Amino acid sequence: MTDTLGDAHQSLADLVYVQLRERIIEGEYPAGQRLVERELADGMGVSRIPVREAMQRLEREGFLSVQARRGAVVADFGPDEAEHFFAVRESLEALAASLAARHATPAGIRGLERILARTRKAAEAGRLRETVSLNADFHREIVDLSGNPLLRDMMAPLDGRLRRLFRLTSDAETSLPMCTEHQQLLDAIRARDPETAAALARHHVAGTRAFARQALGE
Repeated sequence: MTDTLGDAHQSLADLVYVQLRERIIEGEYPAGQRLVERELADGMGVSRIPVREAMQRLEREGFLSVQARRGAVVADFGPDEAEHFFAVRESLEALAASLAARHATPAGIRGLERILARTRKAAEAGRLRETVSLNADFHREIVDLSGNPLLRDMMAPLDGRLRRLFRLTSDAETSLPMCTEHQQLLDAIRARDPETAAALARHHVAGTRAFARQALGE
């Protein structure tokens, strides 16, 4: 009975975490907004305990910061934060692409193809929010195809930050060029060419980094 109650509590904490994280990623809670545990709990119809646990998790992952006399506020994602993020992401994305070129199954490659096709369709239709989400899905799928569970664990906390960054910096003009770069990366993975896949991943991240720095006002 205790285990069942514990699982239910954890599931509720996970649900609250996902909802709060999505609101931050989508900009419903912008940088600098104060989040009050009691108000969130009342608004979501839950006790304060799962909200507190979710907020602690979001703080560890860099979505919230605790400030003196203000409490928990949505963390900024400015040029400095983006630079730290890209410094880590460039190496890990290149490693993931290289490993995916070695280990991706035919079914996995078809999955990448489907994501890219949906992304291009959304970009051509001007559906920016969907395009942003699918772009993040494409990168996450490459990590999954790497066949390296440790790399997946290391990249998982970065996934939400990647989606938030894409949401803050993407626009309609960059959507189709990004699809082109993703196609080149997919082609290298399909060709079982780890060196080219790694190089393309680094180039892609470097281009995203330069655009993000400009969009974030550096």
